[in-house]
Amino acid sequence: MVKIAVIGSSSMDLVVSSDKRPIAGETVLGKSFNTVPGGKGANQAVAAARLGAQVDMIGCVGTDVYGKEILDNFCKNGVNTDNVEPVTDEATGTAHIILAEGDNSIIVVKGANDRITPEYIRRAEETIANADIVMIQQEIPEETVECAAELCEKHDVPLLLNPAPARVIKEKVIEKCAYITPNEHECEVLFGGADVSYMLKKYPNKLIITEGKKGARYFNGVEEVTVPGIRVHAVDTTGAGDTFNGAFAVAVSEEKGIHEALRFANIAAALSVTKFGAQGGMPTREEVEKGADSDEKNRHA
Repeated sequence: MVKIAVIGSSSMDLVVSSDKRPIAGETVLGKSFNTVPGGKGANQAVAAARLGAQVDMIGCVGTDVYGKEILDNFCKNGVNTDNVEPVTDEATGTAHIILAEGDNSIIVVKGANDRITPEYIRRAEETIANADIVMIQQEIPEETVECAAELCEKHDVPLLLNPAPARVIKEKVIEKCAYITPNEHECEVLFGGADVSYMLKKYPNKLIITEGKKGARYFNGVEEVTVPGIRVHAVDTTGAGDTFNGAFAVAVSEEKGIHEALRFANIAAALSVTKFGAQGGMPTREEVEKGADSDEKNRHA
């Protein structure tokens, strides 16, 4: 069983669904409202745990009701929370999500996630050092991401950076990462609108651009490769990218090649959008393997 440490956010998702996304100044009627555990870090931790990894979460929640629900959800999904600290002076982070017109819009309030400081993660250095891979995102302070990159380099542990929400990242951090997984929008922000093919060649087998249902792109050192996604009926796309990252981390830690790992991640992400909630549709290992078999049959039909 591979060991994965996740440094990142834990939040409660407040999800509204509607036929129409309101424009500025407009009020529309919603169809439903739900609260479900989320946060990019928590989502990726749960995704990896459901796929069979031993997962340690490193993060912060508040001492409020949302914080307790998030900790209970980690326990239910087999994620270790020895390094998740409830803080008394900040509310648990929240994500305010609108599901409309076949996609989602999200506003994140970081709350207790801002307490995931460099000093905080240094206290979890032993957990980081013993991981097969570390995953991190950007709903936490920028200096914490930099510190995590340094700790991973120090202990020769691969770091997977999912640069979401998008912001510019220092070159020294990029150099320390084993994998960087932006979507198309995040890639544009990350590299200042530079040509995508050029950036893929600059970071072969490191930069992986996710393109939703189209799949994922990378440069293998010889040519640009697209690993296609699979077609499903989408119910809720929230958390698909987090499922992709969790699955990819599991696959590469199991020493799958990048192409095979991306196919595994694409299938997991596709399955995740068939149910409601960021974590609600995250598949088990058995479900992904069945999805892979079905996809293989469809390709040869």
